[in-house]
Amino acid sequence: MTAYRGSIRHAVRLSCPPDLVWDVVGAPERLPEWWLGIESCVVEGMTRTITARSGLPMPEKLLTIDNNLRRFQYRIDVPMFTEHLSTIDVHDLEDGTCLVVYSVDAEPAVLALVIGGAARAALNYLPEFLGVKQVL
Repeated sequence: MTAYRGSIRHAVRLSCPPDLVWDVVGAPERLPEWWLGIESCVVEGMTRTITARSGLPMPEKLLTIDNNLRRFQYRIDVPMFTEHLSTIDVHDLEDGTCLVVYSVDAEPAVLALVIGGAARAALNYLPEFLGVKQVL
């Protein structure tokens, strides 16, 4: 049986400076604050272990935390994934707004759909969490 790679990307435009968003999404230990369904996480060096509401622990390797680019990348490293890479970028649109983009590439493809759906919910929650408006 051949597994296929899937890619999903979601974005939200917010009426706030990018640093306000980056202070939250760029801090690996703050994930449970804005990502619904994540009960807790522990960060040790470049490893983050999240615990989902189901109780399932999920180890992640932190690959990139770039404060200049406002880019965060991580890889989930468990046997159910053949490959995984998630990227969060916060772009300054230089008009008082920013664009937050979450991308996931995963194999098997169905896992990209699962993570992408959760990421969409997290991005949709960010305006409420930050107390800002979403720009449509």
